[in-house]
Amino acid sequence: MKKHIAQNLTVLGEEAGTAASQKIRKALKDKGSANIILATGTSQFGILKTLVSSKDIDWSKITLFHLDEYIGLPITSTASFRRYLQERFIQHVPPLKNIFLINGETNPRTECARLGELIKLHPIDLALVGIGENGHLAFNDPPADFNTDEPYIVVDLDLACRNQQLGEGWFKSLEEVPKQAISMSIRQIMKSRAIICAVPDARKALAVRNCLGGPVTNIYPASILQTHPDCEVWLDQASAALLPEESLNYPS
Repeated sequence: MKKHIAQNLTVLGEEAGTAASQKIRKALKDKGSANIILATGTSQFGILKTLVSSKDIDWSKITLFHLDEYIGLPITSTASFRRYLQERFIQHVPPLKNIFLINGETNPRTECARLGELIKLHPIDLALVGIGENGHLAFNDPPADFNTDEPYIVVDLDLACRNQQLGEGWFKSLEEVPKQAISMSIRQIMKSRAIICAVPDARKALAVRNCLGGPVTNIYPASILQTHPDCEVWLDQASAALLPEESLNYPS
């Protein structure tokens, strides 16, 4: 796992987005198509902005999945991750080969099964992910299930996770934040050929230290990224502040 420390949030978005576009171009060159996973949330704003402005990517050969979606939240909600991707990515690039978004408004078990069969047919070349304030990866809150082979699972959202969604401004009250979601599983994320993880902001510093500066444990779910053979973690000065100095060997 490589750590890159950007000077600020803007630079992080630009450099991580550029790294993502390079991974996509490589997959297109090597195999003629690419399957990608996009993350949502405030950590991804700059990355997606950079990605949609990238040149020489044939989006007609790209298949898109995403990490998670609330159960029962309509796509009309400003907190909907399907809406997020439509507004910040899909509407800004030429038509993709396939778009497989999570529908949280249907039967969740049926939806998990549908998406699970689809992603088995599309080995992932690149996953964009983040780390939650509680260390979650996608919506796999602690203690995360490191053992399930199911590609998508129904998960309960813990209070820290729900408070983060409230604090980021996606909801007006804690009561509005759903208590369950459909999430890509840990093992499915780890099957990705390459992973780019973006984690800006001081409020993520403790999670970064716990997940990247200590042992791998499902109490800090994103710590599993330490074991991936091609994972780049992009931090800013604030989110990296609590990491041991000797671990900061990859300045950008």
